[in-house]
Amino acid sequence: MTKRSVTHSTFGLEREYSVPPARVFAAWSDPEAKSEWFGASDFELDFRIGGREVNRGGPEGGPVFTYDARYQDIVDGERIVYTYDMLMDDTRISVSVTTVEFEPSGDGTRLTYTEQCVFLDGHDTPEQREQGTGTLFEKLAEALEREPANT
Repeated sequence: MTKRSVTHSTFGLEREYSVPPARVFAAWSDPEAKSEWFGASDFELDFRIGGREVNRGGPEGGPVFTYDARYQDIVDGERIVYTYDMLMDDTRISVSVTTVEFEPSGDGTRLTYTEQCVFLDGHDTPEQREQGTGTLFEKLAEALEREPANT
């Protein structure tokens, strides 16, 4: 029998981006823009309260990871609140509540990210999740730098 466990964790990240909040918010809310930096082989996004986002992907020959989110609250240009499950193949490895806040900071944007997580049965850890999220934010910065200034 598999030993069951639960690990609770909360972490927060802040990032500064050199573009206005509307552009950073659009990178989260526009399906084409988000698929560029979030990266997955299978992606769908219905960005509205009650809408769903699903991303599937993983290393060749390895497990398939599924990110399955529901949007709980959206304040255009200011805040996104969503819940999501993370699965490894058919095994649920975590459940999270996440808030993303967008604030003007000089000519740019301060993004504040807070995630409250429940990690199930030792399949993932708080440290791995925080590191992975930080890597995603680096990809977001790269995508914003490539994006034309008039969008």
